[in-house]
Amino acid sequence: MQSMANREVQNQTTVAEFVLLGFGDLPKLEFLLFLPFLVIYLVTMTGNLTIVFLVVMDHHLHIPMYFFLGNLSFLESCYSSNILPRMLTSLLTGERSISVKACFVQFYIFACLGGAECYFLSVMSYDRYLAVCKPLHYATLMNSRLCLQLAVVSWISGVLVSTSTTLSISSLSFCGPNEIDHYLCDLSPVIKEISCSDTYVVEMTAFIFACVFTFPPFLLTLTSYLWIIVTILRIPSTTGRRKAFSTCSSHLTVVALFYGTLILVYMLPRSRNLRYVKKVFSLFYTVLTPMVNPLIYSLRNKEVKEAIRKRFRKFHVALHVFNNSVF
Repeated sequence: MQSMANREVQNQTTVAEFVLLGFGDLPKLEFLLFLPFLVIYLVTMTGNLTIVFLVVMDHHLHIPMYFFLGNLSFLESCYSSNILPRMLTSLLTGERSISVKACFVQFYIFACLGGAECYFLSVMSYDRYLAVCKPLHYATLMNSRLCLQLAVVSWISGVLVSTSTTLSISSLSFCGPNEIDHYLCDLSPVIKEISCSDTYVVEMTAFIFACVFTFPPFLLTLTSYLWIIVTILRIPSTTGRRKAFSTCSSHLTVVALFYGTLILVYMLPRSRNLRYVKKVFSLFYTVLTPMVNPLIYSLRNKEVKEAIRKRFRKFHVALHVFNNSVF
C-alpha cells in the first residue's frame, strides 16, 4: 500500500517549473513599471555598496554603529539582487517562468536575508539603546568582540530559519496549477496555491521558526525603543532631546516601514480581493526598504558625509596627478 501511495504521488508530481505572475495582469503598465523599478535597483545598489565601501575603507567609521550598518547594507544589496533583476527581466520581456529549483533557491536567499535583517535591526536598536541610555558604559559594553558575536548570531539565525523552512517545502509535491500570484517565490503562495500535498506540517514548521527567529528580535527592538523614548523624554533641555532623538529617528523609520508592512502582509486574511494590496505592501519591505536604508539611515549622518567628501577629494587629487603625468 505504501509503495502504491508513493507511486501515486510521483505520478502527480509533474510540475517542472512555476510561473510567477507578478504584475502580468497589468500588461499595459509593465514597461512603465520597469523604469521606476530599474531606478530603484540602481539607487539601492549604489547607496548600499557605497556604505559598505566607506565602512571598510574609512577608519573613522570603524565603530559599532557603522559596523552594523555595513553588514545591513551588504545584506540589502544581496536582498535586492535576489528579487529585482528577475522582476525587471519579467517586466521587460514578459518571461515569467522559473524552475522549481530556482524558485527554492530564491526563497532560500529571501528567507535567509529577511531573517538576518530582523536580527540586525534588533542589534542596531540595542546599540542605540546603550548609546542613549547607558552612554558612560557604552564603550565598555559594546566592544568589538560583542559586535562580532552579534553579527555572527544574526547571520546564523537567518541561515537556520531559511534552511529549515526550505527543506520542509522541498518535501512537498507540486502537481498543478503552477501559477504563483506573486513577483517572487514566497512561502505562502507556494504552499497554499500550488502544492497538492498536505501542508499542515510545513505551515506549522514555518510558524514555529518564524516565532522563534523573528518575534524575539522584534520584541527586543520594540523594548529598546520604548526605553530610548522614555530616556529622551527625561532629558531636561529641548536641544538635548532633539539631538538624542535625531540619532535614532532614522532607524526607527526603517524599523516601522519594515515590520509594519511585513506584519500587514502576513496578517491580512487570504482573499482574492486583497491580493493586489498584499503585493503593494510586499514591495515596501522587499524593494523600498533596501533603497531607503542608505538614504535616511546612513547618508544623512555627518560622519558618512565627511567620509564621502574625503573620498571625493582623494579621487580628485589622484585624477589631477594622473592628468599631469599623462599630459
